[in-house]
Amino acid sequence: MHDNNAGNNIVNNEEINFTENTAAEYSADQIEVLEGLDPVRKRPGMYISSTSIRGLHQLVHEIMDNAVDEALAGICTDIFITIHADNSVTVSDNGRGIPVGMHKTKGVSALQLVYSTLHAGGKFGGDNSGYKVSGGLHGVGAAVVNALSTECIVTVKREGKIHQIKFSRGDLVSPLAIIGDSDETGTTVHFKPDPEVFEDIVFDFDTLKQRVRETAFLTKGLSLTLKDERQDPEMERTYLYKGGISEFVEHVNKNKTPIFDKIFYTEAVREDIHVEVALQYNENFTETTYSFVNNINTIDGGTHMVGFRAALTKTINDYGRKFGLLKENDKNLSGDDVREGLTAVISIKIQEPQFESQTKVKLGNSIARTAVESVMNEYFKYFLEENPAIGKSIIDKALLASRAREAAKKARDLVLRKSALEGNRLPGKLADCTEKDPAKCEIFLVEGDSAGGSAIGARTSKTQAILGLRGKPLNVEKARFDKILENEEIRAMITAIGVGIKDDFDIAKLRYHKIIIMADADVDGEHIRTLLLTFIYRFMPQLIDDGYVYIAQPPLFKIEHRRQIKYAYSNDEYQRLIKEYPPDARPTVSRYKGLGEMNKEQLWETTMDPERRVLKKVTIDSHFEADDIFTRLMGEKVEPRREFIEEYAATVRELDF
Repeated sequence: MHDNNAGNNIVNNEEINFTENTAAEYSADQIEVLEGLDPVRKRPGMYISSTSIRGLHQLVHEIMDNAVDEALAGICTDIFITIHADNSVTVSDNGRGIPVGMHKTKGVSALQLVYSTLHAGGKFGGDNSGYKVSGGLHGVGAAVVNALSTECIVTVKREGKIHQIKFSRGDLVSPLAIIGDSDETGTTVHFKPDPEVFEDIVFDFDTLKQRVRETAFLTKGLSLTLKDERQDPEMERTYLYKGGISEFVEHVNKNKTPIFDKIFYTEAVREDIHVEVALQYNENFTETTYSFVNNINTIDGGTHMVGFRAALTKTINDYGRKFGLLKENDKNLSGDDVREGLTAVISIKIQEPQFESQTKVKLGNSIARTAVESVMNEYFKYFLEENPAIGKSIIDKALLASRAREAAKKARDLVLRKSALEGNRLPGKLADCTEKDPAKCEIFLVEGDSAGGSAIGARTSKTQAILGLRGKPLNVEKARFDKILENEEIRAMITAIGVGIKDDFDIAKLRYHKIIIMADADVDGEHIRTLLLTFIYRFMPQLIDDGYVYIAQPPLFKIEHRRQIKYAYSNDEYQRLIKEYPPDARPTVSRYKGLGEMNKEQLWETTMDPERRVLKKVTIDSHFEADDIFTRLMGEKVEPRREFIEEYAATVRELDF
C-alpha cells in the first residue's frame, strides 16, 4: 500500500522539500535550445503520436501522403510502397520530384531543407504554394521520418537528371549529388526506422494495406501498389479505383444487403471547395458514415459532416412531403430516422482546412458546411426525383425507424436517467466499488453466475466493480434500437458505465476508466467478447478511441509440478513452459474451460490482480476495417462469416497433448 501525501514526496522515510534552494539552482545556463531535428529525437511522440507500432506505421503514412499530395495536384498517377527484407521501406512516385535547386535564403538545396528542417515545405498556402490542397499542413512529415531513421536516402528524378541525398538520424551523410540521367520525374524515399526509437521495427502488411486501400478509394484514378519482400518477393497488392468513393461505398456494403442497387454519387465545386458524396442504404440498423478532408479521415466529423446531415434530413423530408409519402399529420423524420442503415462517404478538398485539434479529427471551417449542404440539397433532390422507387424505399425505411424510435423513447429515457447508481442492485447484478474517482475505478463485465460470484469474491472492493451478465449478450448488429433497449443486460451496462449512448453520450459521466471484458478462454468466451465489443463499438465508440476498454486474459492452462504452479495464457506459452521441464518430469496440466472453474484466489492471482494480470487494450487503427469486421462476424449474412472463418482457420493451431 502507498499513501500519497499532498505536497511531499517520501523517499527512505526522509521528506524532500522542493521549495528550498531551487531558485538559486535554476539559472540561464540550464535553458536548453534544441537545434535542427533534435526536438524530434528528443520527443518523438509529439510528432508521430507514439513510438509504438502505430508510430512506426505513421512513418510510411507521412511519406506516402506526400506522394498523394502530388496526385491531388494532378501530377502523380502511380505510387509504389515496398517493405524490404530488413524492414526498411521504399516509397516511390511519378510526381514532379522535390525541387533540388538552392533555396534563395537558406543556402542549401530545397530537397535538403525539406528533409532536415521542421516546418519547411510547399504546403503553406498563398499564391506561391506548390499545392492547392494537401493533407500535410505543417511541413514536418519528411523531416520527422528522416530524424527517426538510421538511414534515409532520397532520390529525385527531375530536370533530366537523377539527384540523390543521404541522411542518418537526421544528419547529412552524403550531400546532394547527380548520379545519372533520366527523362522521367518523381521522388523515391528509402528509410529504415531507428530501433533506438521504436519499440518494434517490424511492419505489419495488413495495417499498411488498410491505409493504402483507403487512400486509393479517396484518390480516384491513382494506382497504389504495396509489396512485401520479407516472406514472398512476389507478394504485392495494387489498388486502383476509377469510381473513387462510389466504389468505397460499394466495398463497405459488400457484406450488407442494400435496399437498392444504385449508388448516389455527386461531385461539385462550391466556394472553391471540391465536394464528393456517395451513399447507399442497406437493411442494417446502424449508420456507417466516413468523412475526409484532403484525404484525412476526420473521425469526429466537423462542419462538412454537419452540412451533409442537415441536407440529407431536409431533402428526404421535402421529398416525402412533395410526393405524399409523408402524410399531413405525420411528424418530420428526424436525423436518426433518415440515417438508419445509411452507408456514406463525404470527401472534400479545401485549400486552408482548419482543424479543431492537432490530431486533425474534426474540421472547423464554417464555409465547408455551406458548400456540402448546397451540393447535397441540389443533387440528392434530383437523384430522388429521378429514382422514385429508391425515394420510396428510403422513406419507408425511415418511417419504420421513426416508429421504432418512438417505441424506444420510454425505455431510453429510463436508462439515461440512471446515471448515478450509488450501490443500487441492478438486474445485471452490479457489485459496485466504493471509490468515487473514476480514474481509480474499473469494472469487469463478466458472463455467468459462477464466474461473477468468483469475481466478486476475488476483487478489491474499493476500486473494482463487477457486473455479472446472464447468458450471451444481445447481438446488437441484428437488432433495432428499441429492441436493444428492451434487453435487460444492455440496460444494465449502459447504466453502470454511465456515459449514455448515441446522441446522449457524455464521456464526462464515465464512472470507470477501465472497462474490462472478462470471459472464458474458449470459443464461447470469444463469442461473448465479440458480442460485447460489438455493442460498445456501435453505441459507445469513444470509449475505445479514448483507451478505456480492455480484455482480461485468463489463463488457458495450469501447470503444476512438485507444488510449483505456472500458468500459460496461450498455446505458444504452454509449449515454451513444458519444454522447460526435464524429460523425466511429469507435470500435471489442467485446461481451464471456464472462469467458474477457478476459485477466488486463483482468479485474483491470474486475471484480476493489477500487479500480475495481463490486460489487452482495445484499439482501432481503422474504423473502416473495424466496421467491416463487425459486419462480417455479426451481421445477417452467413457467407461473409464463413469466408472469414475459412480465411483465418489456417492460422489457428490446435494444441495436441
